[in-house]
Formats: sequence, C-alpha cells, structure tokens
Amino acid sequence: MVGSGRILLVDDDRALRDAVGRALRLEGHEVIVAADGQEALRVLAGDSVDLVVLDVAMPGMSGIEVCRRLRSAGDTASVLMLTAKDGIADRVEGLDAGADDYLVKPFALEELLARARAGIRRRGEDGAAQNDVPADELAFADVRMDVEGQMAFRGERRLDLTRTEFLLLELFLANPGKVLMRGVIFDRVWGYDVSGSSKVLDVYISYLRRKMEAGGEARLVHTVRSVGYVLRDLA
Repeated sequence: MVGSGRILLVDDDRALRDAVGRALRLEGHEVIVAADGQEALRVLAGDSVDLVVLDVAMPGMSGIEVCRRLRSAGDTASVLMLTAKDGIADRVEGLDAGADDYLVKPFALEELLARARAGIRRRGEDGAAQNDVPADELAFADVRMDVEGQMAFRGERRLDLTRTEFLLLELFLANPGKVLMRGVIFDRVWGYDVSGSSKVLDVYISYLRRKMEAGGEARLVHTVRSVGYVLRDLA
C-alpha cells in the first residue's frame, strides 16, 4: 500500500494499543507495540521505524524522555506525541525534546491515521521537495537559510530548529509577504489539513517565534486573524 510504513506504538493503555494498532495495520502499516518507555528504547536500539506514536504520560519513563533519548541517539524517525494535556507549556516541552506533531486525547481515530500517514511521508521527503522550493538558499530581512545544509540564521546567530520548525520557516521564506492560510500550511508542512480549531499550528508558530526573537530581534512572522500567518518586516 502506498504510504505504508513501520510504526512503533508506545502506550501503557492496552485497550488503546489494541485499537490504534489494529487501525494502523488495516491501513497497511507494520506496527510494533511497546507498553512503556524502556521497552520502546529497547526496540529502537535494535530496529528502525518510520514513525513513533508516543504517549506522553507513562509510568516510569515519560514519552518526553523517550523522545529526548531517541533524538540524542541520532534517530530521525517522525514522532507523533499523544497527550491528555492541551497546554502550551506541555507542548513546548515536547518540541524541545524533538517531537514533530501532537494529538490531544481523546482524539478521532481518522485524525490519528491522517497524521500517521503525514509523518511517514515527512520521514522520506526532503524539505525542499516538500515545499517546492527550488532555491538552495533563502533569505528575508536578516534571516537566511541554507536549505540543503539544513541550517538557518538570524543575523549571525544560528537558529536551533526542529525539523518541523525548519519546514515552517522554509515555507515562509519561500513566500515572503504572502498570507498563508492555515489549511495551506498544514498541507505543505504536515501533509494533511485539519479544522481551523486545531492548536497544533499555533503552538509551533509560537515556538518558532521564540527562537527567532531570542536575541531581541523584531517579529517577522505575523498572525492574520482567522486566516493564517505571513512573513513580513514591519520595521
């Protein structure tokens, strides 16, 4: 099946593992399950997967710590966090650990399947191809990006971006001054569209801004209320 991949599903809730695992297998994915963080790390130490669906709140080792260790080991698998918490601070902690996407419990199974497909696609795609950006280097105001080298700078300061943040900034730099609708951003960066009520995009924009403005620089990514976002220099 096109778009199928190898998925590690990590959750201490057996009923959830059974239900989600069954749905993912029906979509044609190969699914490995783990009941806790230690088991997940043992699996990842000896095997590679395209996507890790990872519960945040587990006894013993949390999903945040699993993700942090996975990234420290150089694993580039896409990570979809499952969390019962809907707060910005909780999501930022996951972004720091290297997560690519979030889904808040309770969730619709169809949305999880869509996010899983998108995560697997991102795993195998180059950022430039994902965003249809022909240039090897992009620049706007004092921001520049080496697309092929996967590096971005604000002035002389290098921006420490996650993969998703890099794709977001790349999309903005390829479309300066153009208002990008929320659905367009979701489609181009995550590979799926969701309802306008989703907070995932807002969380990632907030964190991208924090990194871009960490040196006291002016804001460049602006909100267009009820529509989307735009890269614009108002100085």
